[in-house]
Amino acid sequence: MAVDRDVVITGIGILSPIGIGKDSYWEGLAQGRTGFKKISLFDTSGFNVHIAGEIDFDPVQFLGKKGLRDLDRSIKLVNSAAKLALDDSRLEITEANSPRMGVAIGTTFGSLHSISQFDRTGLIEGPRSVNPSHFPNTVINSPASQISIRFNIKGFNTTISTGFCASLDAVSYAADFIKLNRADAVLAGGIEELCEETFLGFHTLGCLSGAYGSEPISCPFDARRNGIILSEGAAVLVMEEKAHAAQRGATILAQIAGYANSFDPFADRRFNPEGAGLKSAICTALKEASLVPRDIDYICSCANSTKELDKMETQVIKDVFGEYAYQAPVSSIKSMIGESYSASGALSLAAAVGVIKNGFIPPTVNYKEKDPECGLDYVPNKSREKRVNKVLVTSADPYGQNTAVVIGRHE
Repeated sequence: MAVDRDVVITGIGILSPIGIGKDSYWEGLAQGRTGFKKISLFDTSGFNVHIAGEIDFDPVQFLGKKGLRDLDRSIKLVNSAAKLALDDSRLEITEANSPRMGVAIGTTFGSLHSISQFDRTGLIEGPRSVNPSHFPNTVINSPASQISIRFNIKGFNTTISTGFCASLDAVSYAADFIKLNRADAVLAGGIEELCEETFLGFHTLGCLSGAYGSEPISCPFDARRNGIILSEGAAVLVMEEKAHAAQRGATILAQIAGYANSFDPFADRRFNPEGAGLKSAICTALKEASLVPRDIDYICSCANSTKELDKMETQVIKDVFGEYAYQAPVSSIKSMIGESYSASGALSLAAAVGVIKNGFIPPTVNYKEKDPECGLDYVPNKSREKRVNKVLVTSADPYGQNTAVVIGRHE
């Protein structure tokens, strides 16, 4: 008879525009702090938008000086988050337990700047002029691989690249490995760095708030919303089999109750207004968790201040939750931290853990003008004290991927 292998979260490492470390991050969310400022990483004089969710950090503070010289920003960010997560969980990696540990990281644009710079040198000066030590940074699995290299993790190493959903999908992947007894502990999460190449792409497509000359603002669900504020972030969670965590005396922060993925072929660079994929993912995650919609105390939304996504997600919540949709608090932390793309799901999951641990619901800041098509309780502008036992975290990608994760209080 198969033994149930429950999955728990025992450590969190965060680098975000509003705080570094889980406690600072949770405090920033509770205060409704925004993390947007003038970009310093590259020249924005050729753009209409000049702000983003840029992180001030010194990797030496977390990783020491050794081995950093040839690593790019993505790798430094995610390795710093991994170090914070391991310290938070007090998980010691040894030669004996390392083969039973793994890494699952979600990223999509994590290597874009490194690829661009490496190719630029090769094209202008010739392939013999490139620095070979920079080549490892140009592959999409470099952030995940460098975590295993630095912390001597010998189990599976996986990179997930499913757009907005990548880091929640990485968490789901990690949970599967633990449940199937292929790992006892996994470092799972996501990373996206802020760089000129990504910024240029979103700006050219008109996805950024302020791209057409207006004042940039992140105001999910608000009638004034007109695009995202691009951000960067790194979030790594230590996920463990519950008995493994208990045996070593770990502090359990939350438990993974259910999760699901669903692809919607309708979506091709735009969201399906009916949200069939997201609806399926939420319903399946609730079923796996043996819960009904009324059991959910808070919905940590993926809304990012774009017209289509915010409206679609609102409609999905109404369809799945029925009358309870108007009672369940829903908020978007992207109003404070911006859109960090593949890292956004793990940042939301880390926020959801803070909601359960600290008894608050983060606000949707900048909410002023109600949109008649978005008529739910969005916890406007100010956090709310509330004991929360179950949280639904959602993520949806315009190319069709949808993911939902339910976490709960560990009793």
